[in-house]
Amino acid sequence: MSVEIGGGVALQPSEDEERRSGGLWNRLRRGLGRTRKGLSGRIGTVLGNAQRIDEDVLEQLEETLIEADLGVETSLELVERLRTAVNSGSVARGDEVGLRQLLVDEVAVLLLDAPRAEWPPPPRITLVVGVNGSGKTTSAAKLAHASLARGERVLFAAADTFRAAAAEQLQVWGERLGVDVVRRPSGGDPAALVFDAVEAARARGAGHLIVDTAGRLHTRGQLMDELAKVHRVARRASTEAEGPAWGVSNLLVVDAGTGHNALVQAREFGAVAPLDAVFLAKIDGTAKGGMAVAIARDLRLPVAWLGVGEAVEDMVTFDPRSFASALFE
Repeated sequence: MSVEIGGGVALQPSEDEERRSGGLWNRLRRGLGRTRKGLSGRIGTVLGNAQRIDEDVLEQLEETLIEADLGVETSLELVERLRTAVNSGSVARGDEVGLRQLLVDEVAVLLLDAPRAEWPPPPRITLVVGVNGSGKTTSAAKLAHASLARGERVLFAAADTFRAAAAEQLQVWGERLGVDVVRRPSGGDPAALVFDAVEAARARGAGHLIVDTAGRLHTRGQLMDELAKVHRVARRASTEAEGPAWGVSNLLVVDAGTGHNALVQAREFGAVAPLDAVFLAKIDGTAKGGMAVAIARDLRLPVAWLGVGEAVEDMVTFDPRSFASALFE
């Protein structure tokens, strides 16, 4: 599984990492365990109580997919494709295994049709954004771990200048990973800190500056305006000094357990600063992992990574086919 970077370079896990983790497929399947169990159980109940796949069964499947947070539009399209397959004889009316496989295939097709995450090559800046409690700081640490594994030099910027605890948490991760943290006393201007962090990253020869921004509710206009300022300053600072321009990406971290509200968050944050991709965090602790499909399909927003645990290595790249298989099989 991979995420494309500008120029076609792929972010691939090392062989050692795959061996330690038991393989990315196993980690993804474990992470989607609650979602798969709930979804497969409901699908099994619907199909097990039916003598054949008729219109009533298809309507129940539609409700099941919507309840699993695959998104209304996506669920309607999936069921329409199932209906066509059943009516054409491509899937027998009593073939539960065939129907499940068709679901895997059709979800994969929908996801493959969605945009893929692409990132600029080093040096680059990643602004990690999201609401309070979404898992931004832990996700930032996972990104740093992946960059370090590729041999990049990483620098953190603690742009949450309102909560001292936020900077302290990032500092703890920095010490664990051997990554320096640019920070200021509480109450400082986060945009000014980001400007300083870009200068520090240049001076230290860093290839990846990861900016952990303050958590903010998408309904708070003043805080969202501040995020827009941070984005503008990062872009300006990335090109003002001598040397190569730094690519700037906005990564939205979403708690998978928020379900449909994740779509609302993505729309609101995207209206303030262009989002390049989504990191779907805490997917291992919820039965709403189908939200990844809704984000990719309904919003046409790339899902880049999935958080499948608390450790820094508990991150997998989003691969449409593997995700679809782990969702239903």
